[in-house]
Amino acid sequence: MPTAVLRSTLRCSATVLLLLPLGAAVAGPEDPAAANRSPFLGTWQLDLARMPANYGPPPRRVLYTFEDAGKGQWRTTVDITAPDGSVRHMTVRYARDGSASAGEGDQSEADSAAINQPASNVLVMSLTKNKMLGSVRVYAVSPDGEEMTESAAAADAGGAPFVRNFHFRRLR
Repeated sequence: MPTAVLRSTLRCSATVLLLLPLGAAVAGPEDPAAANRSPFLGTWQLDLARMPANYGPPPRRVLYTFEDAGKGQWRTTVDITAPDGSVRHMTVRYARDGSASAGEGDQSEADSAAINQPASNVLVMSLTKNKMLGSVRVYAVSPDGEEMTESAAAADAGGAPFVRNFHFRRLR
């Protein structure tokens, strides 16, 4: 596989593949309505204080929003605010069945995504650009539902693989 295929172009949201331990369900049996609600749904903010040391200059802010779009689909929106205040906005609407869906908005890293949910607190996302693999990410929500970890695997410009973890805290 060409090195270029493995390179990540979106440093702010990083790219990763890492098998994460599967946590317990967020809601307990005492709240049946909450038990059916995914722990991902809501808005998450990147914890800039916990950025990987080898990442480089951090963004000003990164927000992920996961929404139920109805008819078995979700919508994920990512807003990345750069140090200069400019904002990159990306959205994808998808079924969590591993099939490809076109993205909207900024496409500097990817123009489509495939998302699968192997467990209630885990999402696996594959991003492509121009029909070439760009990155793979694994998202896991903590058992208490207050932290989401994005594990991103990619290759640097020289083709050496790396893995970075990014931590998000729930805003809502």
